[in-house]
Amino acid sequence: QVQLTESGGGLVQAGDSLRLSCAASGRTFSNYAMGWFRQAPGKEREFVGAIGGSGVGTSYADSVKGRFTTARDNAKNTVYLQMNSLKPEDTAVYYCAADRWVGTYPRLQDNRYDYWGQGTQVTVSS
Repeated sequence: QVQLTESGGGLVQAGDSLRLSCAASGRTFSNYAMGWFRQAPGKEREFVGAIGGSGVGTSYADSVKGRFTTARDNAKNTVYLQMNSLKPEDTAVYYCAADRWVGTYPRLQDNRYDYWGQGTQVTVSS
């Protein structure tokens, strides 16, 4: 069982930056790929970015590529999502999720992820 707790969301202006954190319980954090997903009002949940257990492999949605970066600190059981050059269309609830996947590169499909955090709101004003 893995419990995930996100933090770092908030209200910012377009062009600002935010860093989300996701702290995980358990002693085998490096055995999980970690993903970030978001859901805006009235829209389906969508993939944002993900990182493999070793931290080597990452993947990003085209909409955030070049602006968002995910990284992890396995010693702290924490994964981060650095969001730069934020846009109003980035407004959503952001979720981190854990996938028991040992491949170098993470999987992107949300149905592969077994554990989810409660989400943190990110609002970007224009």
